[in-house]
Amino acid sequence: MEHRSYQDQSASTFSLADEDHTLANSLRFALNQDPRVSFCGYSIPHPSEARVNIRVQTTGDPAKEVLKDSCQDIMLIGQHVQSTFDQAVADFKNNQGSSSE
Repeated sequence: MEHRSYQDQSASTFSLADEDHTLANSLRFALNQDPRVSFCGYSIPHPSEARVNIRVQTTGDPAKEVLKDSCQDIMLIGQHVQSTFDQAVADFKNNQGSSSE
């Protein structure tokens, strides 16, 4: 009989190179909003190392998929902020042109 041990994919630690608190805190926030997440936290192993470790524990779904979904959520938020900003700049420029006459 062959015995296989399967790793629990609902809990994982992800190490992201060349990142800092900016991305890690955003991911932590997005992950903690997800009802599939039972725990999420991050740490920076050493101040001189540009790396963050993000720990994700879910209620059963693979942690990798939940992290991927949160990354996509952050990208959508960034796109929304960019388009809102661009629209506000365009509106401001349009109003400046009409008020100077």
